[in-house]
Amino acid sequence: MTAQSGQLGLGYLPVWVPQAARHYLEHTEAGHSIRALARANACHPSTILRQVRRFEIRRDDPLIDAALKALSQEIQRCHSNPRGEMDKMNVECWKGDQLQANASLTQSRIDQEAKRILRRLCEQGAVLAVAREMETAVVVRDTIAGEQLRTAVVDREIAQAMALKDWITCPDPSARIARYFITNTGRAALRRLVAEDENKAGGFHDRRAKTDDDASWHLEEIEETPRQSSRYYATESPLVGLARRKDRDGKPFLKRDLVAAGERLREDYELAQIGLEPVESWDAFVTDEGPEIPTDGPAGSLAARARVRAALVDLGPGLGDVVLRCCCYLEGLEQTEKNMGWSARSGKIVLRIALHRLMRHYDETQGPYGPMIG
Repeated sequence: MTAQSGQLGLGYLPVWVPQAARHYLEHTEAGHSIRALARANACHPSTILRQVRRFEIRRDDPLIDAALKALSQEIQRCHSNPRGEMDKMNVECWKGDQLQANASLTQSRIDQEAKRILRRLCEQGAVLAVAREMETAVVVRDTIAGEQLRTAVVDREIAQAMALKDWITCPDPSARIARYFITNTGRAALRRLVAEDENKAGGFHDRRAKTDDDASWHLEEIEETPRQSSRYYATESPLVGLARRKDRDGKPFLKRDLVAAGERLREDYELAQIGLEPVESWDAFVTDEGPEIPTDGPAGSLAARARVRAALVDLGPGLGDVVLRCCCYLEGLEQTEKNMGWSARSGKIVLRIALHRLMRHYDETQGPYGPMIG
């Protein structure tokens, strides 16, 4: 098969597969030589060779090995057609059975899930734990009391895609429970995804559309309802950054107990989404018009959702809105002021008042430490 301008027969792979992984599969599964791949991609053969060797070494990682095996099986199934109709059948195989079988694993879904997971992995002491016999992975982090708190659940196919993209890494892949940490590439991806959300809030949407005749990306300007955006760039929530600011007396603008109250609400917000049907609008809880708490589901998640609802109802409109946006959505104060129609630099005052009220709510209903999670 002749090499042609960057495509050697595996152009039907999902768009989320990294270029280096494509080269590895083209060499190992399709049988294309290193030099042929280099000519097709206008690069030096040593570049392709390094990519192939790197992925061969990384196959010790259980997530990467599983992802490559799944892609290899689909390639072999598509290439099992008669040679004369191979090219046509390869494309139809991917667009038909394979695309329908894995319709849920798209670039948009990976990006959406990655924003949630990478944020959690940015927290101090957070890891993604993957057990070989389990279908899902979990993000856990150490608490002040030395216990492990589960903060997110991850579908295994999402974790595999994130590992393949080098957003997470595992120092000891041979362990029974593999522990993954966020990489610098993952942090850069999180910053990019957050920036895209903020661009969408301004009315611009990077629509990644792939047509039959044109596989290039298209940037389109569309009218769209502003979405919740976040300014979560590093290892902290917006409250922690605000807590470093000083007031007129040189004291922290937000005291530790206020930050702890906000983080407590945020933990309940995350736990309330594990194993339950997603809530269409959390804002409705502020006015006590949200959906009823379901009766079926994990007991810890049901209790967390009830606690979030009780807190937002107690705070009411205004105060409930600002803690929901800043503590749960991780929205910056400037964006919150814009969304709420408030004057500039007024959001931090309202937020501090809301956190005082939230702390009082917790003291009155649950005590200083609250119920055990689980």
